[in-house]
Amino acid sequence: MSPLDPIAGSDAGGADAPGGSRAAGASVRKPRAGDLFELTIERFDARGLGLARAAGYRFRVQRAAVGSRVSAKVLRRRRDEIEAVALAVLDPGPQAAQPACAHFRACGGCAFQDLDQASQLAGKQRLVEDALAARGLLAEAVVEAIVPAPAPWRYRNKMEFTFSNRRWVAPEEPQGAEATFALGLHALGLYQKVVDVRACPIQSEEADRVLDAARAIALQRGLSPWDVRAHAGLLRHLVVRRARSGALLVNLVTSREEPAAVAAFAAELLRRVPEITTIVQTVNARAATTAIGDSEHVLHGPGTISEELAGLAFTISAGSFFQTNTAAAERLFAAVREEAALSKERVAWDLFCGTGTIALVLARDAREVVGFELVASAVRDARANAARNGIENARFVEGDVLASLSATQGLAAPDVLVVDPPRAGLHPKVPAALGRLAARRLIYVSCNPAAAGADCAALSGAGWRIRRVRPFDQFPHTPHVEAVITLERGA
Repeated sequence: MSPLDPIAGSDAGGADAPGGSRAAGASVRKPRAGDLFELTIERFDARGLGLARAAGYRFRVQRAAVGSRVSAKVLRRRRDEIEAVALAVLDPGPQAAQPACAHFRACGGCAFQDLDQASQLAGKQRLVEDALAARGLLAEAVVEAIVPAPAPWRYRNKMEFTFSNRRWVAPEEPQGAEATFALGLHALGLYQKVVDVRACPIQSEEADRVLDAARAIALQRGLSPWDVRAHAGLLRHLVVRRARSGALLVNLVTSREEPAAVAAFAAELLRRVPEITTIVQTVNARAATTAIGDSEHVLHGPGTISEELAGLAFTISAGSFFQTNTAAAERLFAAVREEAALSKERVAWDLFCGTGTIALVLARDAREVVGFELVASAVRDARANAARNGIENARFVEGDVLASLSATQGLAAPDVLVVDPPRAGLHPKVPAALGRLAARRLIYVSCNPAAAGADCAALSGAGWRIRRVRPFDQFPHTPHVEAVITLERGA
């Protein structure tokens, strides 16, 4: 059953007039914005929305947990699909869990802390199955049981918080409550509103302390938060990274340099949280709300921290990409290594290699590994990571991956291909290009089941066949699921 197929057993009412309710079986009209329905949620989609079926319509419902029965208000209708929001939980159902975060209902971060772990895992596995089934690919291989994340809480090694002058105000707060400062995460569905997050149970306790101290210092010193409409204010983002060694990197993103004010902020932050290893200021004067800036200034410490993953050492800077869940990433990379089954006589190519993590993991088993990556800074990091770990049989090619596949003179032909594309998936011409290579095995690392289904169908057309599908839960309480898909040349 695909995510849009009718859901068996759903029963619901609708509305005879906007805002009214209707029992099942009553005369119906097309739902309008504001109409109320009672819905039983059967599963979730790739965005974490609850899916239900009622009155001949498909519903996608915000903040509606699988197994629950909710009263939902229609937001909009597009043909026979309705977007809605749950107003009240009539019956939480047998799969309900108690959210660990006080901000869960308002915060747009975690999608379902109110759903037990077993149901989260089952739902994520189904996303992978549905994506492959929709392309007629499940006949080739069974999707194995999803591998859970090692820990459901305190698993993120990096969190990015936003400063804002538009705090999200809870409905129960008194009218006129102060709302001109927030440090936290965007409110669910409200890009211009920020929930003032006091603690986040998916990051480390040390990061919670940094978050609390940064808020207090900013308020005490009267430092202005960013105004997303006026493009004004000093403080934009607070990024906290924690290594498994306990090393802490804090990146304060500002709209301008303001050296005196920022230096005083950093000194006070270090006094309150002396465990901080290094503090960096990133300056982003552009309108775009991103933690990536035009310049960086190291305010304390070396400007980097070190992390160990899969027996390799990595240097992490304020702008580095690194796996957000270190322990879960190790399980994923171990599966890639197992599926690659390399030996010292074999060559592997790692396409979309990023900072080279997978390539370096595979290099221990291979004669040579060649990584291909478009982003120049990622290639520099990959080469530096190889040098730091004393790995001499990994090389990295900078440039567009499709173009690079057409200019491989001087490179040893691959026996194994590893493909780890961005969420959008492969360029339409890449599967055919891969089919022209001599490799007999291809390991596709998926971060988006829908894109993986489309890409694997295209790879099937280029002569590959799925042999194994292994899903992994990397980010508990979100709909995000990854998978290691092994393909081989068809007979």
